[in-house]
Amino acid sequence: MEGRRSFWTWGFERDEPSDADRGKFAASWSKRLGRAVEPPPIPKLSDIQLRAPRISIPSALQGWVTADKHERVVHTHGGHSLELLRAMRGDFASPPDAVAHPRSEAELEATMAWCDQHGYTVIPSGGRTSVVWGVNVPAECAAAVTIDLDRLDRVLEIDETSRAARLQAGIYGPDLEDALRPRGFTLRHFPQSFPWSTLGGWIATRSGGHYATNHTHIDDFVESTRMLTPAGWWESRRLPGSGAGPSPDRIVLGSEGTLGIITEAWMRIQKRPTFRATAGVMFDSWQAGYEAARQVVQAKLWPANLRLLDPVEAQRAAGLDGKHAILIIGFESGDVPQGAFIHAAVAIARGAGGVIDDAAVRVSDGSGEATGRGGAVGAWRDSFIGVNAGLTNGMGLLSDTFETAITWDKWPEFDAYVRDRVGRALTEVLGDGTSLSCRFTHVYPDGPAPYYSFSGVAKIGGEAAQWQEIKDAASNAVVDAGGTVTHHHAVGRMHRPQWERQRPALFAEALRAIKQRVDPKSILNPGVLLD
Repeated sequence: MEGRRSFWTWGFERDEPSDADRGKFAASWSKRLGRAVEPPPIPKLSDIQLRAPRISIPSALQGWVTADKHERVVHTHGGHSLELLRAMRGDFASPPDAVAHPRSEAELEATMAWCDQHGYTVIPSGGRTSVVWGVNVPAECAAAVTIDLDRLDRVLEIDETSRAARLQAGIYGPDLEDALRPRGFTLRHFPQSFPWSTLGGWIATRSGGHYATNHTHIDDFVESTRMLTPAGWWESRRLPGSGAGPSPDRIVLGSEGTLGIITEAWMRIQKRPTFRATAGVMFDSWQAGYEAARQVVQAKLWPANLRLLDPVEAQRAAGLDGKHAILIIGFESGDVPQGAFIHAAVAIARGAGGVIDDAAVRVSDGSGEATGRGGAVGAWRDSFIGVNAGLTNGMGLLSDTFETAITWDKWPEFDAYVRDRVGRALTEVLGDGTSLSCRFTHVYPDGPAPYYSFSGVAKIGGEAAQWQEIKDAASNAVVDAGGTVTHHHAVGRMHRPQWERQRPALFAEALRAIKQRVDPKSILNPGVLLD
């Protein structure tokens, strides 16, 4: 993907909010607060102070390894809003000492061997959209090299018969789709970070993408993987399925850069959808909405989209009245008309108390026409895609999210417990005027994946401490109530305390044994998953 990465917000320099956009938000925020709010200045690269590199780059590696200031700056922080706030304030206290952009597996091998020989910490890097502190240089490490896979970014093969593609891990989402489109195919995996994230990052963090049911995580698309570890290559056989022992791919998936660097994968692809259908069904209560979602997913119609927004979320993101929940239902296929499926799902939703006019059920007959771009459904789509932390950062708005998953039998009590505990923390930390909302991003026959959003007015300069109190309350609440600390944002360093409570102790010992075998000097991403 062409362009320079931004060092203070998501994406590339072309994605940075303009001064006018930031000023417009500041004006609206000032009006809400009743006091003046000014957008903080963006530091110039020339003003940022970096410590000197603590390593010397061998001449044999200098064709792809650099200590360039811009490279070190843009590879210091991940994508969490607090990291970007530090960047905006010119805080780059723990940069990598060098950044490698290997152009081939041979160059990657040479870089890994150099780091392993000297004991340099290695930080694998894709799009750096991690929001769980998963791509940072630990402050205590003696020297660190970030290895960026952005030059291993090609589609190597397409198997049209099996509908699979061999892809290099450094390819960005838009470039991947652009390469598949002329052949009539798509991976159809669209996490919110899609414009700025890579295939390798999706696999390493078990990304959740476009599909709300059936195909949910990137796991569902992986046919085989290839990964370089300090001890050598880890590559699985390409198969549609296998019952031959534990899956080697399942060790790679979710490894978060701690076991090796993923270089390529065979991925299951599909025909580009031309048949589509969409509906937005209204409910008088959140409870009726989630009962409808349960019934639809358990009917195994497998809609691509089954997003439930609570009344607060529906008002903020879809323009509703703040009293109604909305269930967004969408179907798509490259082969089969979807009208029968959408009408079956709508009938189930209506049976659970949902309301929608027949005319609001949109069906495309195979022309490829999009069906989810208008009304409340379109408003939600636009709000989901158009988010950028750089617009609001540094102005005293503290907002973040946390996501989890829980079985249907525990869900109502779980939701009440989480809302109560996090709501109390928000009031205690931020005072009045806070917001807490929820939507379902993914739905399984045995339970939903709720995604909570919170916001409030923070003390400028004290955002990190206030956020930590709220985040601790949220993470502990979901684990205490029986959920997972993360459904699709990975563990990183942020979620380790609660993940250690969630996973079996013996599993951790087994994972440490694998780590010791493939990375005996523990140079890969220390502090993520394991010490």
